[in-house]
Amino acid sequence: MAQAGTDLKLWYRQPATPEEPQGPGGYWKNSKGWTEALPVGNGRLGAMVFGGTHRERIQLNEDTLWSGNPVEADNPHGAANLARIRQLLFEGKVTEAESLLPELFGGLPVGQEGVDSKSAFGAYQTLGDLFLDFDLAGEAKEYRRELDLDSATASCTYQVGHCRIRREVVSSYPDQVLAVRIEATAPLSFRVSLTRPENSETTVVKGDLVMQGQVSGEPGTRFEARVRIVCDDGSVSASGNQLEVTGTKKATLFISAATDYRRPKFQEYILDCLGKAAKGGYWNLRTRHLRDHHRLFRRVLLDLGATDEETPTDVRLERVRNGAEDLGLEALYFQYGRYLLIASSRPGSLPANLQGLWAEGIDTPWSADYHVNINLQMNYWLAQPTALSECEEPLIDYIEGLVPSGTRTAAVQYGAKGWTTHWVTNPWGFTAAGSNPAYGFFPAAGAWLCQHLIERYRFTGEKRHLSRAYPTMKGAAEFWMDFLKPDPKDGWLVGAPSSSPENRYLLPGGGSAGISYGATMETQIVGGLFDGVVEACRALGQDQKFRKEVEAMRCQLPPMRIGRHGQLMEWIEDYEEEEPRHRHISHLYGLHPGSEINPRQTPELARAARVVLERRLSSGGGHTGWSRAWIVNFFARLGDGDTARFHYLQLLRQSTLLNLFDSHPPFQIDGNFGGAAGVAEMLIQSHEDAIRVLPAMPKAWREGSFRGLRTRGGLMVDASWEDGQLRSVALTALRAVSTRIVFPNPMGLGNSTNLRKEHVLKMANSAKLKFNGPPSSR
Repeated sequence: MAQAGTDLKLWYRQPATPEEPQGPGGYWKNSKGWTEALPVGNGRLGAMVFGGTHRERIQLNEDTLWSGNPVEADNPHGAANLARIRQLLFEGKVTEAESLLPELFGGLPVGQEGVDSKSAFGAYQTLGDLFLDFDLAGEAKEYRRELDLDSATASCTYQVGHCRIRREVVSSYPDQVLAVRIEATAPLSFRVSLTRPENSETTVVKGDLVMQGQVSGEPGTRFEARVRIVCDDGSVSASGNQLEVTGTKKATLFISAATDYRRPKFQEYILDCLGKAAKGGYWNLRTRHLRDHHRLFRRVLLDLGATDEETPTDVRLERVRNGAEDLGLEALYFQYGRYLLIASSRPGSLPANLQGLWAEGIDTPWSADYHVNINLQMNYWLAQPTALSECEEPLIDYIEGLVPSGTRTAAVQYGAKGWTTHWVTNPWGFTAAGSNPAYGFFPAAGAWLCQHLIERYRFTGEKRHLSRAYPTMKGAAEFWMDFLKPDPKDGWLVGAPSSSPENRYLLPGGGSAGISYGATMETQIVGGLFDGVVEACRALGQDQKFRKEVEAMRCQLPPMRIGRHGQLMEWIEDYEEEEPRHRHISHLYGLHPGSEINPRQTPELARAARVVLERRLSSGGGHTGWSRAWIVNFFARLGDGDTARFHYLQLLRQSTLLNLFDSHPPFQIDGNFGGAAGVAEMLIQSHEDAIRVLPAMPKAWREGSFRGLRTRGGLMVDASWEDGQLRSVALTALRAVSTRIVFPNPMGLGNSTNLRKEHVLKMANSAKLKFNGPPSSR
């Protein structure tokens, strides 16, 4: 059944603004209409549905439609000159060291350095636009447009004259096609066209509308999109490079598309998908689609006790922007994040990029690529805790795919074993450092990606996954075992050069720098990688000699330090920041998504982390969507639910577009995913070898419940609360587990005479256990 007590629909009383493509340049900042349109996707095929009445625009994406091609961008002089840069840093000659870094390590210019869709690095691009032009006389009335998260269906209904029209769009994972269903109470006639800003030609082939092209010329990606129309009545005919439908009350458009990125015979694949879908018909496809989507989406329910299903979503959002509260919208945003991950990342697809699956135009914002100094990782923070482990498989595959080029980068640029990657990458396996030291140089990115490999094991206990992931983790560790060197001052093992993503600090003698050695975030990430490798060796019972080497080096990493303001230091020295409000708060990695810092085991470091947040926020930090989402998670880990929720509301008020997409600005999907992950962190935590129920419960969430959240150790947790008091907790062991469960105190089960705040649990696989609190006083 659908989620009780909480609305699961985005809906509007008007179509998205009917803006159309404006030529090959596309939109650098997504058009207003596009960020009002509603997204559907199956991981591979995506669509933004505008819901027009007389002219419908459906903007299309296919996950492998990228320009660019594989390129070796590693600087062959890097390894030979690394020692010189390192020595300058150790001597305190930071400016000289930084001046050498672009020349010696700079690879292909990327991202902010001026790359566009024509570069070898490439960009994720639109597949094109599907237009439906209806022959309708008169204005549309009684209009409603919606996205139903529970059925993964975008639809619109309206009336023109005596004709009532309904359209719905689904992107089916089982059938690998998009389907547009049109139903009307009177015969309709309309024209169907396919367009793209560049590099495409549209024709009619054997009754299908076919758009073919090749991105950016040789050896660019070849692609095809094909539309087949099946009418229950009426007729379909060719009209130039369009299809014309006449006199139908019921029709279905089946759309398939593919490229030669993963399928040399992609055109045969398209025909096979279309043929099977059209033969089975829309309602069979829809049944399979619903069964598949419900299997994932309905695993987790969240009810915050208040809904407003009678008010359009844009009106609700505007009220929240003006200071109102809407608990139902808060729950809806959480489930929207889960919906978007299901729609943009499924087994067999590429991982969700900076815009998930949905991008408009040719030169997309930041190439809509993979930024691996936080953004790609943030896309998947919600996967394990919100029961979407399968949706993380594309990321696992992608990390493995980086190893061959990352091995070359490690050898050529650093003279090191193992593998690494840097700030930005793409489907072509780009792993080289960029030429700008502030953001292009970040060799800890590969080690950070490996956190997802060990975290999946911690949640699921899948030994098969760990066996597969271990060589990738080991290779990342081998790189750092070569790259780390003793610093001459204290003897700690440090990375040199080292950076804290995209941030810079003030030099005592004037000027600023973006590199140092032993940056705090880098040390935290490497420490987490070493911990994960040790855990994997023990779990798999292998490579014990290597495990001991890693353990020894782990003990030689520098400790985290507290600076003059009481803040956790970002750099090896207590430097002042060039930009106090900087969006990256990288040195709190150890608080989240890492686990070295927490209020119970490291209270001094937790207080120092809070000082960092207070200083950043007082200077205007958290001004971008994904950064605000990270802050939600930070305060949840600090156990401060009220402040976590405040920033969750700020995410809605300041960084959310009308279709609830996150705005960086422009649209960037990591804020949606990070915000949803923050809600899960407020409700359940499991990173301290204990399950903590409602560890950061906001006072405003007076009553509610959740079902199906997952924990490390393999537990599924349901809980309910009333008047701020925890009333019940149900645990299901997804594998044999031994752990502790900690209830909130003074509110909740800890007040019951026959229950303690903390319990030690030993549960067999499939075992169930339920705790009930005192009866309600009402």
